[in-house]
Amino acid sequence: MSEHGLRVLHLASNRWWTGSADPIIQLVGGLRARGHHVLLGVTPGDRFEAKAREAGLPLVEGLNLRARPAPLPLARDARRLRALVAAEAIDIVHAHHSHDHWLALAARPRRLDGQRARLVRTFHNARSVKASLSARPLYRRTAAVFAVSRQIEGRCRAVGIPAERVTWIPGAADLSRFGGVDGRAIREEFELGGVPVVVSVARFAANRGHELLLDGFERLLARLPEARLLLVGKGERRSRLEQLVADKSLGHRVVFTGYRDHDLPQVLAAADCFALMAAGSDESCRAALEAMAAGRPVVARHVGALPETVADGETGLLLADASPDALAAALATILADPGRARAMGLAGQRRATTEFSPDRSVTIVEAVYRRLVGS
Repeated sequence: MSEHGLRVLHLASNRWWTGSADPIIQLVGGLRARGHHVLLGVTPGDRFEAKAREAGLPLVEGLNLRARPAPLPLARDARRLRALVAAEAIDIVHAHHSHDHWLALAARPRRLDGQRARLVRTFHNARSVKASLSARPLYRRTAAVFAVSRQIEGRCRAVGIPAERVTWIPGAADLSRFGGVDGRAIREEFELGGVPVVVSVARFAANRGHELLLDGFERLLARLPEARLLLVGKGERRSRLEQLVADKSLGHRVVFTGYRDHDLPQVLAAADCFALMAAGSDESCRAALEAMAAGRPVVARHVGALPETVADGETGLLLADASPDALAAALATILADPGRARAMGLAGQRRATTEFSPDRSVTIVEAVYRRLVGS
């Protein structure tokens, strides 16, 4: 370890600006801001790489990091990483996906002091925590794991990872980006006027809960016929969802906004309520955290990190019954009482500030790093 801080290599075999990407960029940036020497390797050629460069992060050049590589690119990656870990005297190799976890295990040559860099893993979703016999040697050689939800934390222990190696890490939202934003431009863009608006941000993919959301919203209209639903995102199931909206004759009430990036804070500011029916590929549920940072009450299911993120009855409502009727009732409870909705939104914003700041996540990770290197 350098006297100026830790030397860390993060690896993420992910090219998309989704799931683990933003939390990784926040973590790497936060560690660097504290004086640590941190490098990042990502799959090149898409928005994750572009966003990392935009954030000013130093990227490892010459890596493939594709999840299903041919033998030759895989061997090149292993050689490149072994040389990098040795040349940079890396203390910690922090993997974020299964492919780079295995690759990192092979890329830790002994240093001059005879030690290897410590291997660390963040599990961003429960399905990545394998109970197979083949995973056991990998987990035995992993010095510490981070779980982005209590559900993942429990699964890590269930597959045999010692409890003392498992650390829960809260999700994080960029509070400065989402707080104090005006949503009037979005309401004007979609001609919403002053009607109650529900916003949901999720990729249009299987198992993201859009069908449940549309069924619940359809029932909500029996109580609040003027309500609108904004579906924010992109994905392969958009056309199917558009057809479902047409079949339900909801075309004048449901708006597909497309993918929103730079003006996402304004989209959230235009909402009276935020809804999330599935955890997605990163179970810290960043979309809900961003809605809370924007001061919006959240209606959500008991999935991923949402049970520990949303304080039921205080910052929003958690659905014990994941049915369209229960969802409609929860949305109506919030939208029919603007005063209570504002109070919930402010409480959520305070909770995001104290419990889910990027600085808190960095502090937890840094403490584990120091313990490992100190040992």
